[in-house]
Amino acid sequence: MGLFGKKPKIKISSTKKDSFSGWLKCTHCNELIHANELTANLNCCPKCSYHYRLSVEDRIRLLTDEFQELFSNIFPEDVLNFVDTEPYKDRLKSAKEKSKRDDALITGKASLDGVSFALGVLDFTFMGGSMGSVVGERLTLLIEYAIKEKLPLVVVSTSGGARMQESILSLMQMAKTSGALAKLHEAGLLYISILTNPTTGGVTASFASLGDILIAEPNALICFAGPRVIEQILGKPLPAGAQQSEFLLQHGMIDAIVPRKNLRQTVSMLLRHTNSSYVPK
Repeated sequence: MGLFGKKPKIKISSTKKDSFSGWLKCTHCNELIHANELTANLNCCPKCSYHYRLSVEDRIRLLTDEFQELFSNIFPEDVLNFVDTEPYKDRLKSAKEKSKRDDALITGKASLDGVSFALGVLDFTFMGGSMGSVVGERLTLLIEYAIKEKLPLVVVSTSGGARMQESILSLMQMAKTSGALAKLHEAGLLYISILTNPTTGGVTASFASLGDILIAEPNALICFAGPRVIEQILGKPLPAGAQQSEFLLQHGMIDAIVPRKNLRQTVSMLLRHTNSSYVPK
């Protein structure tokens, strides 16, 4: 076979020496970004500052100096024997395997810059951060713990809403958590609610919207029903940017939009300036 009859051997390298397999394309600005850049920038695009979802572990590290998990001994059960496209028991099993957690809310006692507080963080990787009986029970216990220990409360929400597989039991958690927060308010304790992308459904309609101070991350979807559902009901498109945090701030639904890089400092400042027992170093 002649020189031009031989096919050249092309070596395709799918993994670089640093074990990184390629670049990522930002879904917001379409710029190429390196995964290391994304990690170093708190999972925000270094080009356009688009906020990607943050893991529960990273979220807790961002907002705390110390964290002790509480109420992790409460687990979900399929009391209704619910089946949609698959049994709820199978969905729970898959969610546990994916998230390495037992349910969608992690609760505990935390401290930041010398101030102790109660912290709850929803995990979107567990069935979309949906609120079922366990989420409601863990959050209620956390609120009662905050009242007993006279601690401020911080909750970070990211959720698709109430968990349909638990039907009315899930919807009951809206009243349950709201009632517990009313007692927290009566006790004169601060509640900071942090809304991240997305915060929707029954979570938005209950504890996520009941904070003394409502903080949202930039460009977060915050609503009860999604844009497509609303447009179908109204029969016309929503205003540009409706149901995003910037629109809600403009219309007085939230108190502030805080970029992730400033969130730790902002929460620390709020906790210190509203805590009468805090003594500056």
